Amino acid sequence: QAQLVESGGGLVQAGGSLRLSCLVSGRTSSNSIMGWFRQAPGKEREFVAAIRWIGGSTSYADSVKGRFTISRDNAKNTLYLQMTSLKPEDSAVYYCASSPRFTIATSARSYDYWGQGTQVTVSS
Repeated sequence: QAQLVESGGGLVQAGGSLRLSCLVSGRTSSNSIMGWFRQAPGKEREFVAAIRWIGGSTSYADSVKGRFTISRDNAKNTLYLQMTSLKPEDSAVYYCASSPRFTIATSARSYDYWGQGTQVTVSS
């Protein structure tokens, strides 16, 4: 059973940067794909980015391409999301999640372990 703990959220001005981290414990084959999702008040949880632990192939939502970078440090069992050129519409609670799938999925239903979330607020 995997456990995920996010950190690194906070308040930042538009145009600024933040780096989110997700410490993963209890890694098994159940977390071959790691993803970041976000949920703003009154909105559904949406896919942000995902990466395969082995191989490192990535996928991004169109809204964050060119601004966000997902990465992982296998030795530290840690997932990262580097966010740059932040916009007020990026404000949300950000969640990391793990999936046993072999290929990257963008649907939240494909992920079975979730962290508690970290708040990101971007002021205009």
